[in-house]
Amino acid sequence: MGKLFGTDGIRGVVGENLTADMAFRVGQAVGTVLMEEKGSRPTVVIGKDTRISSDMLESALMAGLCSVGTDVKPVGTIPTPAVAFLARQEQADAGIVISASHNPYEHNGIKVFSGQGYKLSDDVEARIEEKILSDAPMKLHSRGEIGIRHHGMRQLKRDYIDFVASTIESDLAGLHILVDCANGAASATAPELFGRFKAHTDFIHRDPDGVNINNRCGSTHLEDLSVSVVRGGYDIGVAFDGDADRCLLVDEQGNTIDGDKVMAVCAMEMKRRGTLNGNTIVATVMSNLGLHEFCRNHGIDLVCTAVGDRNVLEEMLRHDFRIGGEQSGHTIFTSLETTGDGEVTALQFLQVLAQSGKKASELASVCAAYPQVLINVEVPHSGGVKEKIMTSSELADAVKREEDALAGAGRVLVRASGTEALIRVMVEAKTTEIASDVANRLVDFIKSLKI
Repeated sequence: MGKLFGTDGIRGVVGENLTADMAFRVGQAVGTVLMEEKGSRPTVVIGKDTRISSDMLESALMAGLCSVGTDVKPVGTIPTPAVAFLARQEQADAGIVISASHNPYEHNGIKVFSGQGYKLSDDVEARIEEKILSDAPMKLHSRGEIGIRHHGMRQLKRDYIDFVASTIESDLAGLHILVDCANGAASATAPELFGRFKAHTDFIHRDPDGVNINNRCGSTHLEDLSVSVVRGGYDIGVAFDGDADRCLLVDEQGNTIDGDKVMAVCAMEMKRRGTLNGNTIVATVMSNLGLHEFCRNHGIDLVCTAVGDRNVLEEMLRHDFRIGGEQSGHTIFTSLETTGDGEVTALQFLQVLAQSGKKASELASVCAAYPQVLINVEVPHSGGVKEKIMTSSELADAVKREEDALAGAGRVLVRASGTEALIRVMVEAKTTEIASDVANRLVDFIKSLKI
């Protein structure tokens, strides 16, 4: 991982470690590397979420890009996956999203897609980062070589909505749906998208004011949606995160339908249609044991990668698998898009629901959810303590003892956080009490280690 680019672009608190000056410099660096790659004037599509800082960062990015001779196509407030889609449609050289996804409003981020709609390669990312951090000036363009800001981009948002609507055949007639837009990017697209179908759809948290994005709403805070679905007698609730690349759902009883259950339901339908390439779901090591059992019970292979949608996508592309994702709701359908898309995910699930004639709770029940306990153990930032703990033979022995005691009726996962000074202890078992006991014993053991 570089000094700026994390697992999902550049992130920070705006005005502190993510400033307009940095955004300007990022724009210059991206434009310069694209010019080196292409040998001629590049074009970049830019989208943003609803944070109060997104307009400022967008202006700085566009200024930086134009100053080094790059044309920009700003498409306004729009989901992250829309930028990946439009970069491909417009045959642009890159797409840039200004968003911090599910984080609070004071955070923001800059994510760059290639012209093919995928996250940048490590090599290109490293070249961009080197130019950002270097004191060396980048070549400024003048006169007619200055980049152009294209206007009249409203049709591009409609093109994206047209595409998402085209990913299902059902008109969703008969469904009563409640959608939580998280006061984020979905507020700009979901009402028109769902209005294309015959389902009765209502919306909550679709009035962004710059500071209410993800604030007690959306896929990271399902409580309001859950209560509202039950109270309003809805068939299902749909929740997006701030940039709408994730989707979680709530059944008619107010229970969460997480990413594991979404993948299970959609994979069963794909298998029935003969479109489940390799007969495989790709998930991460954080997926619930219930997904493992579902796959065994239904003759589907499950491949687990390290945490992160990037790792999931790489495995899917390597073997031409068609469905994968994370428990947190980031689901990828590679036959449709190059990245996770919350609105596409929602429609895939809703189509199965509409055609099944079942209640959402019954449909999702094919994939059980074992009680899961996750405890974070703080460790010192310096001295390589985190790495020493993770390579400790004593810890490995302790984990094996607990796994043996569970006798196949549970799972233990101990991993280091990729971004924080934390060791994460996750345990699944038949009951929450058993999972908590195992997790707490391992936490105490980690704290007792002499490193």
